[in-house]
Amino acid sequence: MWIYSWQEIVSMTAAAIVLDWLIGDPRWPTHPVILIGRWIRWMEGLLRSKNDSPTSEKFKGVVLTTTTLIVGTGSVFVLVLAARSVHEWLGYAVCTWLISTTIAIKGLKDAAYLVYNPLRKGELADARKYTGYIVGRETEALDEEELTRAVVETVAENIVDAVISPLFYALIGGAPLAMLYRASNTLDSMVGYRNDRYRHFGWASARWDDAMNWIPARLTGLLLILVALLQPGLSAKRAAAAIRRFAHLHPSPNSGIPESAVAGALGIELGGLNVYGGVASERARLGWPLRPRTQQDIVYAVRMLYGVSFVVMGGLLCILLVLF
Repeated sequence: MWIYSWQEIVSMTAAAIVLDWLIGDPRWPTHPVILIGRWIRWMEGLLRSKNDSPTSEKFKGVVLTTTTLIVGTGSVFVLVLAARSVHEWLGYAVCTWLISTTIAIKGLKDAAYLVYNPLRKGELADARKYTGYIVGRETEALDEEELTRAVVETVAENIVDAVISPLFYALIGGAPLAMLYRASNTLDSMVGYRNDRYRHFGWASARWDDAMNWIPARLTGLLLILVALLQPGLSAKRAAAAIRRFAHLHPSPNSGIPESAVAGALGIELGGLNVYGGVASERARLGWPLRPRTQQDIVYAVRMLYGVSFVVMGGLLCILLVLF
């Protein structure tokens, strides 16, 4: 399996989770995702022309997706090989660090609490500002309940994108495959919009990201049901029922699963009216509104996020006990 045994990959993946729990996204050196984003913007400027036809836009989008995946994965592969050639333990350290940069457990928690803390103090202006950092919808007129919905939806969706998917691919192929996933997800977040600018150019990136998240999203649904079973005050039965009843209503083939699970577990409704660039968009409503949403639901969503990471860590430790 690549240049490391599976035992080594499992060990480095477990260490990467601990590293993310403790440190989160590094401020230095430059985060690999930032470098991937710069590459995408540079390639977009190089490839696109005002006179491109829809067919040409789609073809150039395929070129962007393919080259980004090759460069992102290849660079990590070469970096790990170079570190390993210097010393075996340096190779372990570099591989572990690179895997940790593809997950964002602490980063998600910090982003959620950046909204929760001003909400708790009644500072709606700050809560709206910080919510705008993590969602694409307009936040200037949102009340506490809608701000809470935006944050809970973001945390729920990113349990797939920022936790389970990169860990899933890390366990298959170490840091290179984890970075392949992160490059895919960055492509989707930057050009995968279904608007006039990216409808054709971002088509390949969006479809590829959907494909890569398909299995991890369903694993996440199972993990969220298990977490709801283990955490007091949450309903595993309702989480499972919500996935069956609502997940397919979401425009994404994957995001509806974690959002429905969290909504069902908490007994709240997610989805509803969002405004993007002045245009109202009604999103599928997920879960049952058994009670109003409150700022405390942000805390519950973060606990579910960490609960999933604890369950994964427990599974990895069990694997290591068997392998060693």
